[in-house]
Amino acid sequence: MFHEALRARLSNREYTNWIKAGQCLCLLAQSLQSSIEDEMRQFHAHLLSQNTLLRGPCENHCRPDGNKLLGTCRFCSEWKRTIQKHHRQPQNTINWDNCSPVFWRTDHWEVAKAFMPRGQRGKVRENDQFDASALLNLINSCDWFHCVDPKPVREVIRCRNELMHSSDFLVSDHWLKNFDSALRNFMQHFKSVASLTTAERQIKQMLRADLSVHINGLDQTDLDDIVTDCVHDEIDADSIVKWETELLQQRLQELLEETDETNTLNAEQLKNLGCFFETNKDLGERFSSQLENMNLLKKSE
Repeated sequence: MFHEALRARLSNREYTNWIKAGQCLCLLAQSLQSSIEDEMRQFHAHLLSQNTLLRGPCENHCRPDGNKLLGTCRFCSEWKRTIQKHHRQPQNTINWDNCSPVFWRTDHWEVAKAFMPRGQRGKVRENDQFDASALLNLINSCDWFHCVDPKPVREVIRCRNELMHSSDFLVSDHWLKNFDSALRNFMQHFKSVASLTTAERQIKQMLRADLSVHINGLDQTDLDDIVTDCVHDEIDADSIVKWETELLQQRLQELLEETDETNTLNAEQLKNLGCFFETNKDLGERFSSQLENMNLLKKSE
């Protein structure tokens, strides 16, 4: 059984580019997760060793009110000052609502989340809960990574934001080429991370892959004539559906979080989303609950 709706979408090269770029970011995040966790464990241990006040347990079950962190106990107040001190862009908004201050003393990820973009609420138990945006912004914002040149990091962040804010979920071949260059430049600064060597190869293969051949009913003999890279052995229609779903889910979630912050929905974005999901009814059904929430929010404005 073939995925007819997906086949139609993948006939648009720029939509295929959008999916491939999203999957490249996933591959990048996966390759960074273990290394970043090790760094954050070291950073957390360093902070505790340098300041005895940080070792005290929270006294008042401190927690943020929205994105404000006021009236904290003496221990959480010291953690707050320490986090601000180690922020590479202290003039930028720190997303306190990501954090549970009561866990700052014991959990390195709770400290790390203060350097990440919004959307990191909840107790994190595994490093694979963080996407490329979270990890890249952590590297960019935390001075524990002072040896890393921020320019290539910010360039990948910029590309990632352009990808996720594409109103029609399309990116050109020219954009994809620049994205590839930004990724390769970034990875040059992390050559000591062994997993990035594998990711670099996988990303190269992903960008070269023709996803459409995997849903057009070609048999293995046909595929062998078309491609030779091992990445194709791991691609099938179900994998592409998964990548597409995760990428769209991430975009819808970010839009809801932006709405949460501004209390309004962008009319143009809502119109574009409506057109896209109306055209692609299979996706409209898959994301019906999220779309309903957006429609309800729009009606309440």
